[in-house]
Amino acid sequence: MNTTSLRESLPYRACAGMMILNKKRQVFVGRRIDMVSEHWQMPQGGIDLNEDPIVAALRELEEEIGTRNVELVHMLDEWLKYDLPDDLLGKIWQGKYRGQQQKWFLFRFLGRDDEINIQTEHPEFSEWKWADYSDLPRLIVPFKRDLYETVLEKFSPYVL
Repeated sequence: MNTTSLRESLPYRACAGMMILNKKRQVFVGRRIDMVSEHWQMPQGGIDLNEDPIVAALRELEEEIGTRNVELVHMLDEWLKYDLPDDLLGKIWQGKYRGQQQKWFLFRFLGRDDEINIQTEHPEFSEWKWADYSDLPRLIVPFKRDLYETVLEKFSPYVL
């Protein structure tokens, strides 16, 4: 099966994306443990069948960064999508998905940096940092860049 046919035959994976702001309006980003690259990303994770997206977002925060000490600032009404590049299609997520459709949430982090613990039961990040809002598009893997730019545009009234 060629890549186009494979892509068209696969659904999108439902996912929650989380932008977490600190008091300085910087954004939490982590470097994925399973990728050897210079790229960073905001936390994100799958939404289980019949799970409310906000419940999934809070669960994923705890699973990925060890805390859910946040307050919801805003969530996007629409779902945003991205497709995997050809070299990853059919390889990750057991080959079941063409990409992700994501419900995005903007949270304010209420805690202290020492509450963040990426050494969770199933770690996803090898390191983390607070990044400037405007730096996010250049930090992310290229195939997610358009999605990140849309998230930044939609959240900017609540951040800047």
